[in-house]
Amino acid sequence: MKSLMFMGTGSDVGKSLLVAGLCRAYANRGLRVAPFKPQNMSNNAGVTADGGEIGRAQMLQARAARREPLTAMNPVLLKPEHESGAQVVVRGKRVASMPAREYWKKRGELLPQVLDAFEELAADADLVLVEGAGSASEINLRHNDIANFGFARAKNLPVVLIGDIERGGVIASLVGTFAVIDPADAALIAATLVNKFQGDPALFEDGRRAIAERTGVTCLGPVPMFAGAAKLPAEDALGLKSGGGGPFRIVVPRLPRIANFDDLDPLRQEPGVSVEIVEPGRQLPPADLIVLPGSKATRADLRALFAQGWDADILRHRRHGGAVLGICGGYQMLGNTIADPHGIEGEPGESRGLSLLDVDTVLAPHKDLRVESGTAANGAAISGYHMHMGVTEGSDRKRSFATVGGEAEGAISPDRRVMGTYLHGLFAGDAFRSAFLEGIGAAADPSHNYDASIDATLDALADHLARHLDLDALLALARSPTRT
Repeated sequence: MKSLMFMGTGSDVGKSLLVAGLCRAYANRGLRVAPFKPQNMSNNAGVTADGGEIGRAQMLQARAARREPLTAMNPVLLKPEHESGAQVVVRGKRVASMPAREYWKKRGELLPQVLDAFEELAADADLVLVEGAGSASEINLRHNDIANFGFARAKNLPVVLIGDIERGGVIASLVGTFAVIDPADAALIAATLVNKFQGDPALFEDGRRAIAERTGVTCLGPVPMFAGAAKLPAEDALGLKSGGGGPFRIVVPRLPRIANFDDLDPLRQEPGVSVEIVEPGRQLPPADLIVLPGSKATRADLRALFAQGWDADILRHRRHGGAVLGICGGYQMLGNTIADPHGIEGEPGESRGLSLLDVDTVLAPHKDLRVESGTAANGAAISGYHMHMGVTEGSDRKRSFATVGGEAEGAISPDRRVMGTYLHGLFAGDAFRSAFLEGIGAAADPSHNYDASIDATLDALADHLARHLDLDALLALARSPTRT
């Protein structure tokens, strides 16, 4: 088994997408490939085959590698709950919520579990492609690091350092990283790579030479911007954008701790639908459907919703006969109350909801993580996953959104225009998505296959990388890691 690690000069330089594309490219060559990210920070996650949760990027990379997603692929996941703290998930299970300062002091204690997870993957792979986190040049965070050079040094892994030319200053960011990091860390960098290029690559030849001369390693690329990236699930909420140009208008308020927003991706790809993400400070515009998505801090996001005046917009939409769907945290917000007696998401207490569904929620310490399938109230087959902490009960549960495992799931209002469910990923199912949209007055495209479009895009990404990178030369940089 060999391995290669990809780090960035900053966040959002395209590490996740590059690793996904390379997973598919090398899998297409017949290699047994596995993705790995020691530590991730994201509120967009998915449930794995072994019953835990990992970051959405690693879910996509596993799919690109044509493998079942496993908790070993992302052993440490941080899910921000507020500006200075996060939920800490280790090997797929929530272990604590802690302030950032406390986590940075203790994270080094997690390195043995990170190394064990890597070894598990290595035992069943020809090639493990490792993704770093954030910026590799944040020397202020180097102590106890487990995400970048702390992990690379522990396994003696070669590193490809990625810079984003779209931001400007790519030469300075790549060369500057070598200048500020520890020489022993810099010695692991086997190559640099220029990503997200637009224009004539020949115009950057002098730039490539300058980077290579100043760093002493090969400069790969430039890799042009991949046009199909918007069709793939984004992990960072910064990548959450409006999309689609159809006449049926879906409006989504962007709440501060929005989570699992890839639930919206299949809707954005429907030809007859447009999805508009409304930023804070704006009124919710007229819509056919308002979707309240998942939240990592439901009561705090509910307060933000009221502070923005979006509650009045939603209630006005409802009075005019508009449909409303709440998913997970959004479902909880649609009820009468959300109680947090144990202080799971912050200070213990109870919050008033929108009272659009006659249900009440009590948050509980146990996180429900499971993949589900069943039948929706509209009669279509439905599948998805649960990832929530709370129990919701009330009279509107008599009209369930779906039947899963023989039990009622979710709730629907008496006039069937307000719906709530804990199921994430439900719109990826073509039959359910079509039936749902048609049931609220939208014209769905029965020929659209969402899963097939994702796989086709991953193949296109692999071809894109093969055109602009020497995959044999890149593979030659990989080496067997140090045994632990």
